[in-house]
Amino acid sequence: MKKNINRVAVIGSGVMGSGIACHFANIGINVLLLDIAPNELNEKEKNLGLSLENKKVKNRIVTEMFQRCIKSKPAPLYHKNFAKRIELGNLTDDLSKISNVDWIIEVVTEKLKIKQIVFEQIEKFRSSGTLVTSNTSGIPIKQMNEGRSEDFRKNFAVTHFFNPPRYLKLFEIIPGPDCDPKIIDFLNDFGERFLGKDFVSPHSFPEASISSIVPEKPSVSLPIYFLNCLNISAGLIFFFTFLFGLKASFFFIPF
Repeated sequence: MKKNINRVAVIGSGVMGSGIACHFANIGINVLLLDIAPNELNEKEKNLGLSLENKKVKNRIVTEMFQRCIKSKPAPLYHKNFAKRIELGNLTDDLSKISNVDWIIEVVTEKLKIKQIVFEQIEKFRSSGTLVTSNTSGIPIKQMNEGRSEDFRKNFAVTHFFNPPRYLKLFEIIPGPDCDPKIIDFLNDFGERFLGKDFVSPHSFPEASISSIVPEKPSVSLPIYFLNCLNISAGLIFFFTFLFGLKASFFFIPF
């Protein structure tokens, strides 16, 4: 399958969403990073006499989350100037812009109902054939896809990045029941060649899911960080985990 990924939309600007946006910017891809608009003014906005319709107010959440991300350590961007490749916006005013992207990545809160609402809104503006993936670590794809069109389901999968996206090589790809197998081949190839990731299937280790072996953490762990620096593959990490009966906590000692 030949697909060109020139522009990506990331829906949700939290720790993972902003981190994923930064990693795509690292490889030269323009990103549209969106989040919800606030429903009330903060004290600073009130003192300035701003309204909820003000663009800065509407973009407050995405701006604050993104700024927090790019100031974090280890640095999510190769170079600070790469932040210019990321356009910030809100779901009220800017969701229609996803009609011009090649890949939409959902990274909102892990609540099924919220994800279903987001996907319903995405489908109103998404162009036919555009990739849609979720960063979920546990919500079944079948439930997330309820009510979606055939073309949406055909191009939908889970692409689970691990935190921080720039540094951890793991990239879990899970196809939906109606996903075109060529989409999974494309995601695997793109993840390896451009994102620098090791594709891991949850079916490779039937005794435990990837998320149970590698729990999400807001910080990198020392063992995993150094294994990645040594370019130790995800497969080897899991092999030794099972061979020696090591617990996930061995690899995840936060610093």
